[in-house]
Amino acid sequence: NWRSRRTLKNFLEGHGKIGIEGLDTRAITKRVRITGAMNGIISTEDFDLNSLREKLSDYPGLVGRDLVRDVTCRGTYLWVNGAPRKEKEGWPEGKKYKIAVLDCGVKYNILRMLEERGCGVKVFPAFTSAEEILSQRPDGVLLSNGPGDPAALPYIVETTRQLLGKVPIFGICLGHQILAQAMGGRTEKLKFGHHGINQPVKDKKTGRVEITSQNHGFVVRPETLPGGAAPSHENLNDCTSEGLIYVDTRAFSVQYHPEAAPGPHDAAYLFDRFITFIKEGMQ
Repeated sequence: NWRSRRTLKNFLEGHGKIGIEGLDTRAITKRVRITGAMNGIISTEDFDLNSLREKLSDYPGLVGRDLVRDVTCRGTYLWVNGAPRKEKEGWPEGKKYKIAVLDCGVKYNILRMLEERGCGVKVFPAFTSAEEILSQRPDGVLLSNGPGDPAALPYIVETTRQLLGKVPIFGICLGHQILAQAMGGRTEKLKFGHHGINQPVKDKKTGRVEITSQNHGFVVRPETLPGGAAPSHENLNDCTSEGLIYVDTRAFSVQYHPEAAPGPHDAAYLFDRFITFIKEGMQ
């Protein structure tokens, strides 16, 4: 463009971003379409193909890996006025509801949306026991999003199992998968993960279609769940599970990101549903 002041290469370098050219993207698309998600490697230092192939083959992948321990907070903290505060005792003052968030890699916008709805928020490391969480007398528990294979997180699943029925629970993304496992369900890796801000999801009760933000490679197998678990949302691209509600335990979850930032806010109402569950539990 005649108005440009620098090259695309310089722009990417200035922002520390990787760029690539000279690839047959159509051929790559066809290959992935047949084989499913594949690992790839980009190098700016090592240009030996055999060396790169060896490094790629050594990559352990995601299946069976606990990545939550790498991203969870190291200590309990409060969320006050849109920012974390390193205080372990008490709750934010002047709030109507007390929400314990189990941090599996939580996005700050989840905490913002809870606070906007009058919630006092306390964030706990993922390895916190159910006993410790319940000792803080929360009105509700949110199981956050996070990376990796949900089947590699038995300690969080057990914590969730001990919380069921004692307090309303809302699971988001990885939290959705953890909650399903705590109820006896199983998960599996998708051939094609869901990534992007334009994934269509149907509310099975109302028929309403939501455009959602998603970033996950594993999915809940709803047919493995016992009675009492009802599918609430479905992906319109591949018909996989996007939401579940557990009517007997005041718990529900979604696979996508209702707090999307950036992204669509079609599903922000789910935070209001969580508040409704909490109100019902307080009566």
